[in-house]
Amino acid sequence: MSCIKRLSARSWAGVAAIGVVLLTSACAGVSEKTTTPEATTSAQPVASATQPATTTQSTTGTEVAVARVGQPAPNFSVVDSNGKTRQLSEFKGKTVVLEWTNHQCPFVRKHYESGNMQALQKQATGNGVVWLSVVSSAQGQQGYVTGSQANELTKSRGATPTAVLLDASGNVGRLYGARTTPHMYVIAPSGNMAYMGAIDSIPSANQADIAKAKNYVPAALEAAKQGQTANPASTQPYGCTVKYGS
Repeated sequence: MSCIKRLSARSWAGVAAIGVVLLTSACAGVSEKTTTPEATTSAQPVASATQPATTTQSTTGTEVAVARVGQPAPNFSVVDSNGKTRQLSEFKGKTVVLEWTNHQCPFVRKHYESGNMQALQKQATGNGVVWLSVVSSAQGQQGYVTGSQANELTKSRGATPTAVLLDASGNVGRLYGARTTPHMYVIAPSGNMAYMGAIDSIPSANQADIAKAKNYVPAALEAAKQGQTANPASTQPYGCTVKYGS
């Protein structure tokens, strides 16, 4: 409207055609300042909300629980890479790590190609922690794997998760509000969520940043062992978007 006022204040006598051109150009310039968010590519970091919601909409339109720090972690039932049905409830009384992963994501590759993720897995499982790597990529999407492919990746990378969960339906991912790969969750022996968020404090795909970053997982595991909530208990995850199906 301001551009119209400026033009209307001028004398239109003899310059009507020029005025129309100026009006069109000025208003077009104003509208170009309105931008829309860029589409997120697989290599762009995505941050979650600082305060996770307690419910979300499933693909069927019904609300399902979403994990929340300090609250019981939602139970689930899903098949692992060996065809065995796994439930969170079978690990009652144990500390559990949920690691959302996508082997083609640059941010995931950062932690696996450096050996950082394998070191965390080995240390955790060596202390009796259950480590579940979760693949929520839908069939046909980046990161999707069959059971045999998942087992081959585990072997070739020297990874040591307790199990790799195949969540192609996205049900477990949506239940937990998983948004990125990696996205880390630590569940205390009590069954309550002790930590959820980023693996570390530097959101990049550069391996050189690993040594400079604060890794949140070991601290969260220690807090869970002590029956405490981690500090910080919730951080913004970074990485590739989880490749859910429609």
